[in-house]
Amino acid sequence: MKKLLVLLLAVSLFSCKKELKDYVTISGKIENSESKVLIIASQDINKEIKLNEDGTFSDTLKVSQKGFYSFTEGENRTALFLDNGYELEMTADAKDFLNKLEYKGIGAETNNYIVKKIKFSQNDLGTPKDYFMLDKKEFDEKVTNLKTKLAEMLSNKADLDSMLVAQEETGNQQMFEFLSQNYEAQHLIFAKFKKGSPSPKFVNYENFKGGKTSLDDLKGKYVYIDVWATWCTPCLNEIPALQALEKEFQGKNIEFVSISVDNVDGTRGSKNEWKTMVAEKNLGGMQLYADKDFQSDFMTAYNVNSIPRFIIIDPNGNIVDFDAPRPSDPKLKELFKTFK
Repeated sequence: MKKLLVLLLAVSLFSCKKELKDYVTISGKIENSESKVLIIASQDINKEIKLNEDGTFSDTLKVSQKGFYSFTEGENRTALFLDNGYELEMTADAKDFLNKLEYKGIGAETNNYIVKKIKFSQNDLGTPKDYFMLDKKEFDEKVTNLKTKLAEMLSNKADLDSMLVAQEETGNQQMFEFLSQNYEAQHLIFAKFKKGSPSPKFVNYENFKGGKTSLDDLKGKYVYIDVWATWCTPCLNEIPALQALEKEFQGKNIEFVSISVDNVDGTRGSKNEWKTMVAEKNLGGMQLYADKDFQSDFMTAYNVNSIPRFIIIDPNGNIVDFDAPRPSDPKLKELFKTFK
């Protein structure tokens, strides 16, 4: 009788165990979305999922291998970790996508970790410059704090996909090694750009509207500088967001200054191409032309070797951020709101 009960219990447990499917199911609801389709993509997949008028969606796809995939909703984008057998239910708000993004179902723990890591990276982890600008004692304390926080995030690794955990642990270790090995050399470069330090100056740059303009002419205002060129596609992609910011903060104590580094010898862009584009695109703000493109004193002083590059200077001519957020980065708008 006892053996029979054990056998019946085993059969019962086996019959209740859910059999994983050989494809991914993803469904959910995205509030305030203006998109018609959602896109899940990788090198070998480009899956479009119809988004209903009420923001709901449901579909399936079969992945060739488990791993990371991109998920796009309009201008919002995040990473998904997918494996056949996952049954993900997503909820989000298009107007506050990352902060409202959450998953339920099979595979939820791994994908909720990814959301948490992205948010942490954007708000707490910062960028290498935030570490290299610190004095050694502050640097060591910040790195130690970073190690603690990242370890805490992986403390429930038993609930996460082992492949993700392995990649995260390797990536974190590589980051710590990069910070440690590069601190001394990078600190010498970044320390001179510490917030509150006097900014290098540009002098007598040609103004599209006529005359010459120097940084000293703008004292009393916050100055948001966009270093760009007519041939730079990423620069041009930022123009709509820049124009929107100019409109939103019109009348505030912020001067939007765009400095072209189109080549003075005409080998890559030219002064005429700069003038033509400013006129044709009706570019706002203050449009200036650097005296010696990338070789200008202002550019070399700020180590500008790639564009677009954004710089913020305070009303006293001191550095706020020598490598500021792009116009399309929501963090920039929040920073502007603190200016008085």
